[in-house]
Amino acid sequence: MMFACDSKVLFYIIFTLVSVCFAYVPQTDYDVIIIGGGPSGLSAASALSRVLRKVVLFDSGKYRNRVTRHMHDVIGNDHVEPPVFRAAARKQIAFYNVTTFVDQEVIKLENLDKDGFRATTSNGSYTARKVILGSGVKDDLPDTPGLQEAFGKGIFWCPWCDGFEHRNQSMGVLGELSDAFSSVKELHPTLNKDLRVYSNGTNTTAQRAKLDEKYKGWKKVFQTYNVTINNKPILNITRVQDGATNFNGATRQEFDLFRIYFRDNSSELRGAFIANYNTSQASDLPAQLGVGMLGSKMNTTGRGLETTVAGVYGVGDANSENTTNVPHAMSSGKKAAVFAHVKMAGEELDRDIGASKRAADLDERSLHKNAEKDMGNEIMDLYRKLRRNIK
Repeated sequence: MMFACDSKVLFYIIFTLVSVCFAYVPQTDYDVIIIGGGPSGLSAASALSRVLRKVVLFDSGKYRNRVTRHMHDVIGNDHVEPPVFRAAARKQIAFYNVTTFVDQEVIKLENLDKDGFRATTSNGSYTARKVILGSGVKDDLPDTPGLQEAFGKGIFWCPWCDGFEHRNQSMGVLGELSDAFSSVKELHPTLNKDLRVYSNGTNTTAQRAKLDEKYKGWKKVFQTYNVTINNKPILNITRVQDGATNFNGATRQEFDLFRIYFRDNSSELRGAFIANYNTSQASDLPAQLGVGMLGSKMNTTGRGLETTVAGVYGVGDANSENTTNVPHAMSSGKKAAVFAHVKMAGEELDRDIGASKRAADLDERSLHKNAEKDMGNEIMDLYRKLRRNIK
C-alpha cells in the first residue's frame, strides 16, 4: 500500500515539475531584442509590432548600404535613399507603440538560459525572451587606394542594386579570376557588353583550374562575349568623374568614370566596376552567443531562420541563405518575427494551460490528503531530492 502511495505521489511530482519546466516563461523587459536597424531588423520589428509584441531595436548606425546612393529593386521604394527608407519605416513602426528604438551599439549580448537574453550598451542593459540578429556583414576589401572611397558609388557588388544605372557603359570586373564568370553572366548581354576582367595577378593556373571546375566552357563564353582579361597588378583606382553630379535624371544613368593604374605605370579608363570580394560578420555578437557558422554566415537552417542557439534568429545578409539584397532582408525579418511570435505564443499557452491544469489538480490532490498526512514529510523530502536531481 505504501509503495502504491509513493508511486502516485512520485508521478504527480514528476508531472508537476516537468509541467513547470516546460511552461516557464521568463519575466523580461521585452519580448524580443532586435539587433540592427536596417531592412531586416525593421521588417522584424514591423511584423512583431503588428501582433503587439514588446520589442527593443538597437541601431548602431552602421549599415552596409550606407555608401550607396539609392536603394533599387525594392517595390514601392525604388530609387529611394536608404536614410529616407529607414526614417519612413521607423515612423510606421512607431504607430503601434510597442517598439523601442535605441540608437546605440550593443557591446555585450548574453544568453541567460531559461531567463532569456540580455543586451548591454554603454548606457544600460535590456532583457528579452528572444533575439533576432540583423547585425549584417562587412565587405572585406583589399587596401587598394581609391577602392574603399568609391565603393557603392560606381564600384558595386550587385547588378540588381546598381547595374541599371551604369548600363551600356564600359565595365570592369574586380576580384579573383575564378569569381569573374558569375559577374559576366549577370551583366552580359543585357546591361554591359564592354567587359574587362581586372584579375590583379590572379590569372594563374590554379585560378583557371577553379574556373574549369565550376564553369566548364568559360573560355568559350569569354571569347564569344569578347571579355578580355588584364592580369596586371593594380596600383590604385582613381575617380575621374562622380556619377552623383554627372547623371541623367530622366533615364537614371549615373556617369561615373575611373582610371585604374597598374604597377607598370600603365592605366585604363572604365565607367564602372563590379566587385567580387568576400564578406565577414560585421559584429561579434553572434560569436558572443556561440552561434554556429556556415562559412562566414550565421547558420540559420533551423525552423524560421533559427540559429544553432535556441531562441536566436539570424536575418538579412548575415545569415546562411546567402542572398544579399533588401527584398531578401525584409523577407527574412518577417519570417523570423512570425516564428518567434508563434514560439512565444506556444510557451504562453503551455504556461496558461499548465496553470489551469494544476489548479484543477488541487481537488484531486485533496483526495490523497490523508495519505500524504500519514507519510509526514516524505513528500517534501522526495520533492527536494527531485529538484536536486533536475538541477
